[in-house]
Amino acid sequence: MPQGDKSAYTDKQQRKAQHIEEGYEKRGVSQEEVEKRAWATVNKQDGGGKKSGSGRAGKKKD
Repeated sequence: MPQGDKSAYTDKQQRKAQHIEEGYEKRGVSQEEVEKRAWATVNKQDGGGKKSGSGRAGKKKD
């Protein structure tokens, strides 16, 4: 997956990013900065795109 590819994100994450972008656009932020900030926010809140693979469920404490 090339850098910048948003296909790994869920529909909910994409909607969230779009909503964040709209808020920044209303404030007059440049389009390039709007997109960077929106996806950075989604990544910070949700930890990135779809996750899969073994060991993703969390670590058990003994």
